Amino acid sequence: MADVNTIVASGNLTADPELRYTQNGLAVANATIACNGIPRDGVTPVIFLKIVAWKGTAESLANFARKGQNITVTGSLVDASYTGQDGKKVSKVEVNVLHLKLPPKNSQEAPQQQSNVNQSNHQPNPQNSRQQGNSDPFSTGTPIDISDDDLPF
Repeated sequence: MADVNTIVASGNLTADPELRYTQNGLAVANATIACNGIPRDGVTPVIFLKIVAWKGTAESLANFARKGQNITVTGSLVDASYTGQDGKKVSKVEVNVLHLKLPPKNSQEAPQQQSNVNQSNHQPNPQNSRQQGNSDPFSTGTPIDISDDDLPF
């Protein structure tokens, strides 16, 4: 069986993403997301994941995501090793982002729309009921007399 290296993580950006370009002109964005871990003994740990996005994904992340926003990333775990300025080898695990899901463009409207939908489920608005009644194309029709033998199935 082949090994699978896929991660899906959702969390809040701890800072605005940093966009830079390589010498070859490739866009690369670095950021950190804070994800909630599994609660234990009444405490929910926070896991800080370093993420790296490339090309168009990097530009989208840098241009449209801001500190505090909740984002979802899908990617693979990468061991990023390098030699630090002090000559010691530094190794860290990062998420190489393949797919990125950003919040809605106007994130202020989305929660309000959701809360209105929830409220209307509990307290129907008579005005909405009239509109729904008028939109039913079968509300003015007469019943059709069909026997089971007339149906093709």
